[in-house]
Amino acid sequence: VLTHKNLTIPSRGSVYSCNEANSEGWEESYKDYLLALKTGKGQTGERYAHRYVGSMVGDIHRTLLYGGIFAYPSDTLDHPDGNLQLLYKTAPMAFVVHKAGGKCIDGRQNSLLDVRPQRVHQKSPCFMGSPDDVDELETYLNNIKPSTKAGKFHP
Repeated sequence: VLTHKNLTIPSRGSVYSCNEANSEGWEESYKDYLLALKTGKGQTGERYAHRYVGSMVGDIHRTLLYGGIFAYPSDTLDHPDGNLQLLYKTAPMAFVVHKAGGKCIDGRQNSLLDVRPQRVHQKSPCFMGSPDDVDELETYLNNIKPSTKAGKFHP
C-alpha cells in the first residue's frame, strides 16, 4: 500500500530515536551528540524530543515523515557491532531512507549502503535520518567541534 507518493524526508527534524537502555556502553562522542540534542545546544539551538517504540520500521517510518534521526549504535557492554543485522534490517531500511533523500551511516566512516556483508547475520551499527541531522552527528563522531546557528555549543 503506497501511503505517500514521492516521499521526501525533511532535511532536519526535531526527534531522535534510540534505545537509551544501552547508553552506558556508547562512545562519548555519541553521548555528547545526544546531550546537545536534549539540551538545545546542537546546531538548531532547539531541544529534540525522544521517541523510541522499539520497532525499527515504526521508528524509521516516523523519521521519514517528520525528520530527525534513528540510531542503533554499537556499545561496549553487549553489542560491539551494533544489534541490527546489516543484510536484512539496516541495509534495506537505509535504501528506503536514502531514496527519500536521507542519509545512512554506520558510524565508522561508511555509508550503510557501501558496507558489504561478510556473513548473512552480520550486525552493524546504524544511524539514519534527515541529512542535516546525520551530518551533525558525524561532526561529533569525527570529534569536530560543530558550529551552531544559536552559538550555544559547549561540550
